[in-house]
Amino acid sequence: MILLAQCIGALFGMTAIILGAFGAHALKKIMTPEQLGSFETGVKYQMYHALVLLMLSFNMNLDTSIEKYMVYCFILGTVLFSFSIYGLCISSAKGSKWKFLGPITPLGGLLLVVGWALLLYTFIRNLI
Repeated sequence: MILLAQCIGALFGMTAIILGAFGAHALKKIMTPEQLGSFETGVKYQMYHALVLLMLSFNMNLDTSIEKYMVYCFILGTVLFSFSIYGLCISSAKGSKWKFLGPITPLGGLLLVVGWALLLYTFIRNLI
């Protein structure tokens, strides 16, 4: 689980940099400021969770069920949240918004919240 968190964290970090540069340069010409802002939100959340996965992998054993679910929530939540935003923004800029992605974004956000709640629970459990 540690290696999975490290590899996915590094992959998320790398692709966040690539997509951020893509958004700042190539998409700047075809997107509205609002679309660009949404795209940047996806990039930021992807980078935040890349860093979270890396920090967790270096500071926790990630061997309990709760820790494993937490990592899965961060991974799946990031994919659903950020990548649905990318799809919505790019498809909208090209004139055919993929509306089916709309409900996926909040589902990804919910998984991210669950991941953070599991992290909080882990800290509280260790205090008690």
